[in-house]
Amino acid sequence: MEKKLSVVVSCYNEELALRQFYAETSKVLKSLSWDYELIFVNDGSQDGSIEILKELAAGDEKVKVVDFSRNFGHEAAMIAGMDYSSGDGIVCMDADLQHPPECIPEILKKIEEGFHVITMVRTKNRSAGKIKNITSSGFYWVINHISDVHLEPNASDFFAVSSHAARVLRSNYREKVRFLRGYVQNIGFARTNLTYEARARVAGESKYSIKKLFVFSINTILCFSNMPLKLGI
Repeated sequence: MEKKLSVVVSCYNEELALRQFYAETSKVLKSLSWDYELIFVNDGSQDGSIEILKELAAGDEKVKVVDFSRNFGHEAAMIAGMDYSSGDGIVCMDADLQHPPECIPEILKKIEEGFHVITMVRTKNRSAGKIKNITSSGFYWVINHISDVHLEPNASDFFAVSSHAARVLRSNYREKVRFLRGYVQNIGFARTNLTYEARARVAGESKYSIKKLFVFSINTILCFSNMPLKLGI
């Protein structure tokens, strides 16, 4: 029986990037020995993203669209995409092409080797400024020192899981506040890392302001460590 790959793509105001992302990613997916589906999750975009996604779906039966009623956030979008996935393996990635589609065949090889979780570790980010790189490194340093778990520094929201690992994420990680790239590293299945260099953003800008990143960091620390509770007591 032919195996199937699900590619989950979170979209928020990505109208300028979607057609190029679809063209490049579809070219890679068509070259694979696996069947595939391309699941776009529109996270309450306020531009013309949903119209473009509907157009892509109308012209390609491999494309599915999940449309949120409002912006619920990147983590919620990825979980929703997993909920609608039917593949033996699932790749989660962003629509701005910073996550290179050409990495997918290598990811697929790791799934075929028996790994249930493939963490994509970023070696360089061309579009990130000095401040963002410093704060990102600081975030991982803090959480790895106050938490019982160890998270891979520079792991990104570009990752893959087997259908078996996805079932666990669907059923046991339904918190409203979640850190999915951390959860996939700590669900206990065979895991491996692959490295990649983030491409320049094809269009638009980062959806995370310094304020949003700070709130996100605090929520993540609360998810993975009871140190703040102990300090409070």
